[in-house]
Amino acid sequence: MTAILTCNHLSKHFGALKAVNDVNLRVEQGSLHSVIGPNGAGKTTLFNCITGELRPTSGEVAFDGQVISGKKPHELPALGISRSFQRTSVFPRLSVSENVWVSAFPEYAEGGLGFLRHADADAPVRDAIAGTLAEVGLSGYADAPPTELAHGDQRLLDFAIALAPKPRLLLLDEPTAGLSRQDTQRVMRLIQGLKGRYTLVLIEHKMDVVMTISDRITVMSFGQVLSEGTPAEIRKDAKVREAYLGKRA
Repeated sequence: MTAILTCNHLSKHFGALKAVNDVNLRVEQGSLHSVIGPNGAGKTTLFNCITGELRPTSGEVAFDGQVISGKKPHELPALGISRSFQRTSVFPRLSVSENVWVSAFPEYAEGGLGFLRHADADAPVRDAIAGTLAEVGLSGYADAPPTELAHGDQRLLDFAIALAPKPRLLLLDEPTAGLSRQDTQRVMRLIQGLKGRYTLVLIEHKMDVVMTISDRITVMSFGQVLSEGTPAEIRKDAKVREAYLGKRA
């Protein structure tokens, strides 16, 4: 398979702290690749280097053969990269559909958010928004303010916002964090439905989620890659089993 995302000898240091240290990562096109490790392992810092939130100390990130190190976060959607965050960030005064609209068509909002009120006059835009909301299961909440959504539905809105630009690569930062078992299962079903249609990179602490839906897993520890392989290979890795999954996992 062809790699769509690569990190080559990527490092990010904060003074003496090596948050990400000489990380090599290869994500195959169309795969779901999970990145796991304890708090402080460097997972989110790695994501931030990939998405331009942080500039790497050394090394490079490439997407579809193009070096993107140094790109700003707002430049990445046009390249086909989108990201969800641990906490949903929305415009509370806009409706659910309008929040998705801003993400899908930011060029229309350049004149100010007041122009969004005319979105329903553009049939292709309206249809695209409706399709995205249907994909995540929020069709019935299009006109609701996001503050009225239940916690699990707010997380689905985060997916809709990330999917709206039609990315080729979707980075998911702990999408099930803080969710109930029922909502976790909803998110898992959504992610499984996205597999194969998008390339997915997932940070996740819930091992049952990781082992169920991942094609490959990278394990990080103290800023470095401890191991990489299929879920079955990671389960059999003694150092991973003891450090992260428990001796009896």
